[in-house]
Amino acid sequence: MDSILTAKGLTKKYNKFTLGELDFEIPKGFATALIGANGAGKTTLIDALCGVIRKNDGEVTYFGQYKDIDLPEVREKIGYCASSAFFPQGWTAKDIAMSMELAFKSFSREKFRSLCEQLDVDSDITKKPKQMYKQSDGNRMRTSLAAVFARETDLLILDEPGSSLDPLMRDRLCDRLREYLDDGNGEKSIIFSTHNIADMENAADYAIFMDKGKIIEQGFVEDLKEKYIIARGAAEDYNKVKDMLMSHSKNRTVFDGLALAEKAEELAKLGVDSEAPTLQQLSIGLLKYAEETR
Repeated sequence: MDSILTAKGLTKKYNKFTLGELDFEIPKGFATALIGANGAGKTTLIDALCGVIRKNDGEVTYFGQYKDIDLPEVREKIGYCASSAFFPQGWTAKDIAMSMELAFKSFSREKFRSLCEQLDVDSDITKKPKQMYKQSDGNRMRTSLAAVFARETDLLILDEPGSSLDPLMRDRLCDRLREYLDDGNGEKSIIFSTHNIADMENAADYAIFMDKGKIIEQGFVEDLKEKYIIARGAAEDYNKVKDMLMSHSKNRTVFDGLALAEKAEELAKLGVDSEAPTLQQLSIGLLKYAEETR
């Protein structure tokens, strides 16, 4: 697997939280989702990867050769978007465009204007001027995304890009992420974080599941859907199969739970049906399992 980014022993310590040690690779040419509940360490990881905070230990290699995020040639290749407060709240879209032109050689003001229109940004660029602090969270995120997509980059790192968007805008964002990858012909990659994968599932090729600063599972989504199953059956059958389930939900009539695919035949003999999980089901099952086995 060709990697766009590799981390070895990555660690960041706070008084009440520790990220890592983490070892992982981000595959080149794909969209990688960092999935976990609030407090799992997703933002801390993204901030460490982007140089917003300094790691305590470990090594990160970018694009197979660079180990310093602060090199101008590395910064030029990476588009970073925070979950909030990406630009000063007193700024307008024109202020953002001016700053981006100064900071990045590849930023296109015309492309930014077009993206603002596509994303229905309420800004001076689209003849609806508002300072950032007067805008909604969704509009601030759309403006930030437009600024990032208006550059020529090889890697996007987006922290919770869909969290403040409505369902239609999340769908448009997924389309834009796929277009970004398609335009790169295997050379462009994306890392995005989310605590709710339901509306972003179509954008994810690879997934890294996190819990309390640790990686609990990772892999290509299609491979993970072959590794795990969702088992369903009548409530009276639950006690017969509970030891094979990693996590479960149950009421008076039925149950369902996450299990390894290797258990499918054994479950079938006990009258329990199984099917491949959606990424949302896999996320819930793995995070519940991590919580129950800490």
